[in-house]
Amino acid sequence: MSLRFILRRNFECVLKSNFFVYYYRYFHKVIGRMKYVKLSQTDDLMPTLGLGTWQASSEVIESTVYKALDLGYRHIDTAFNYNNEEAIGNAVKKWIDDGKGTRKDLFITTKLPHVGNRASDVKKFLDLQLKRLQMDYVDLYLIHVPFGFLCDPETLTPVINSNGDYALDMETDHISTWKVMECCQKEGLTRNLGLSNFNEAQIGKIIASSTMKPQVLQVELHAYFQQMDLRKFCSDHDIVVTAYAPLGSPGAKDHFVNKYHYSPDAFPDLLGHPEVNDIAKSHGKTPAQILLRYLVQQNVVVIPKSTSEKRLKENSNIYDFGLTPSEINRLKKLDQGENGRIFNFLFWKGVENHPEYPYKFLTLAADKK
Repeated sequence: MSLRFILRRNFECVLKSNFFVYYYRYFHKVIGRMKYVKLSQTDDLMPTLGLGTWQASSEVIESTVYKALDLGYRHIDTAFNYNNEEAIGNAVKKWIDDGKGTRKDLFITTKLPHVGNRASDVKKFLDLQLKRLQMDYVDLYLIHVPFGFLCDPETLTPVINSNGDYALDMETDHISTWKVMECCQKEGLTRNLGLSNFNEAQIGKIIASSTMKPQVLQVELHAYFQQMDLRKFCSDHDIVVTAYAPLGSPGAKDHFVNKYHYSPDAFPDLLGHPEVNDIAKSHGKTPAQILLRYLVQQNVVVIPKSTSEKRLKENSNIYDFGLTPSEINRLKKLDQGENGRIFNFLFWKGVENHPEYPYKFLTLAADKK
């Protein structure tokens, strides 16, 4: 029995509590206006707003996911590499056990890791991830990156060579891996299949040899890096695009500066951009809401990450207004093309030498300088 049905059935009782009056109104404000995209081969509905969980510790993410579900989020994005699938599974189980919804109300995404990017490991990792999530299936399973690393069987982490380079699996074969992914879908372990961080040529190769073509592509996408050509390609092939880092990943700045010695200048201040703030002021919205609405209004799914209840609420409140054509054009002009890319994966030392590294043109351009 859904929470919406319970609230409606007991409406008079609910009204006796100011807390539940607020909750009822907020719940219907979010859920009633939530937009969905239909996935091409299963007709499943994917919420256009999800909760990103990268760089969120297990201790924090368990309470955050429960809180987000209470606020109306129904789409949770995670990955093996995020090391938080168990915590997310605990939060979802508790939310369901507390009678607040059912598994069918939710859309859960996770990803095959770089250390499992081979046909022989797909089922092993998916089974492990389902066990951690305490679920019989996920709604979407993505290949996280197009390249593969050799796997330490004890730690399930990448093997590191003596020179500090990551040990590359030079035999990465997308086609054979995808075939096993299709088998997992047929077995009911995942409802839908997709890719993440693949380039157009790599996607096209899988489409040409697949029975179930990719239904979703998750990539870095924000106002400074809008990926118009790749989005057009995906639209032509009925592939839904999901944007990670839709706000320019402000929360990842300290992580990359401290761990990988990135320049702070590599992270754009989209939330402080004058154009974004001017549009936000005209709508009585926050800059984050404008940036998210900009993408959702173009049928891009967004998965902003936050552990703050205030920002979780703000990020979900993007369906009660629309941007004008003039405002859309102003935001389109912020696009910096490849100069706007934040994540090139070169923090994994030596990854550019993998035959399936997706941004070869970046290293070629660097060599010419």
